[in-house]
Amino acid sequence: MPRPIAVLFDLDGTLVDTVPFILAAVRHTFEGQPRRPTDAEWIAGIGTPLRTQLLQFAASPEQAEQLFERYRAYWLEHHDAATHLFPGAAETVRALKAAGHPIGVVTAKIEAGAERTLRHVGLRDQVDLIVAADTVEKSKPDPMPVRHALERLDRAPAEAVMIGDSPHDLAAGRGAGTATVGVCWGAATREALAPLADHLVTRMDEVVPLVARLQVRLAH
Repeated sequence: MPRPIAVLFDLDGTLVDTVPFILAAVRHTFEGQPRRPTDAEWIAGIGTPLRTQLLQFAASPEQAEQLFERYRAYWLEHHDAATHLFPGAAETVRALKAAGHPIGVVTAKIEAGAERTLRHVGLRDQVDLIVAADTVEKSKPDPMPVRHALERLDRAPAEAVMIGDSPHDLAAGRGAGTATVGVCWGAATREALAPLADHLVTRMDEVVPLVARLQVRLAH
């Protein structure tokens, strides 16, 4: 029988309901600045590293670094109160882990931030691997983070699925050769996800049965 496929999750907007928190942090960060991103502009970049997004709206790299520090201070202060799992996320991850699937988180957060979030929501012990913005040289939508996860989890691309709420998540998975699943409860619309998604899900309780079907398909 084939080995259990690796299940790679994005974090923000996929497992944790943090998009409103992210937008609040952005509004705080750019308060008083002449160039401020709209919510739609920021959402379009979710799934890429914070510094990458900030550079698009800053007058210089130096200002981008100042904005980064302002964002991080707000994030650290409000993280625990504003960070919650989507309903059913814990049960989904735990069910997949119990079924033998290696679990990875491939995120645009830095490692320290991803660690804090996963510990706060009680899922760190279920995750075998975190690949963050500062883990490897390139970030999503480049496939490098997904390839790194596959190497560390000892899985071929055909033995893995990348699940995320952003086109950047799905582009990284597709570029690495994995199956891709777009979740429709996060930052991006169904229409934005569809071109890069092999499958779309609208409810968390669809994820485990879908992974089971992908596993059966691999066996045939």
